[in-house]
Amino acid sequence: MILLHLAAVAAYALAALTLWPGAPAAPTGAGVPAAVSSIRRFGPVALAVALALHGIAVAGDIVGPEGLDLSIANAFSLVAGLVAGLAALSGLLATLPVTVPIVLSIAALAVLPPLFIDNPHRFALSGEPWAAAHVGVALVAYALFLVAALQALVLMGLERRLHRRVPDPGAAALPSLLTLERYMFRLVIAGFALLTITLGSGALFSEQVFGRPFMVTHKNVFSVAGWLTFAILLWGRWRYGWRGRSALRWIVVGTVLLFLAYLGKKFVAEILLGR
Repeated sequence: MILLHLAAVAAYALAALTLWPGAPAAPTGAGVPAAVSSIRRFGPVALAVALALHGIAVAGDIVGPEGLDLSIANAFSLVAGLVAGLAALSGLLATLPVTVPIVLSIAALAVLPPLFIDNPHRFALSGEPWAAAHVGVALVAYALFLVAALQALVLMGLERRLHRRVPDPGAAALPSLLTLERYMFRLVIAGFALLTITLGSGALFSEQVFGRPFMVTHKNVFSVAGWLTFAILLWGRWRYGWRGRSALRWIVVGTVLLFLAYLGKKFVAEILLGR
């Protein structure tokens, strides 16, 4: 398992080196060595290998004979892997290459904590299938929002440079800000739909899923606050056409609330309080 985790880190590093904006582009002309001219072709292959190795490592860390272990280290690794996978599948890494080193570096770092942090938090998979489905949908929703928030931060930077009339050498190769914004809101809508399912199933089937009725907890309060934030944002965009910096800030704030609801709560409970 140690070698598997290290191999995933190495594959992420290779993918980042060959996909990030500073990697040498495939040059043209005679006399150019084939190994140099095709350097970027290794990027997608390395990324696919990294995601596969990460997925196998996460499955080995989380799934066991005693049930699912969703400790902070495993949850962080799983969410980071989902973010990297969704960023690749949605085209974010290709559309905004500046996100490549950020996403892949976080994913690579997230592979390692399960090797060193041993604080299992298990529940029986066979006895609580609804809980497994509930957690799975929630984690995919969080990952979608994190990808959207990352794109929002990049768009805020691009918009700021545009307003200050600061030239950006790579801006000419990017789609328009409106196109990028529409693409980002598709991620938000998908994440909002999954988050709605998560909160609805949690409220309706809390006793069957978790063995206790729905309660007002830190996690539930921040989750509902995040849901309301995105609900207001989507309503405002539909009704009033909200866009630009204001809409981007709403996305970042809503994502932070959801991060505090799950991973933030687990960090305080498991790392700071040792529970």
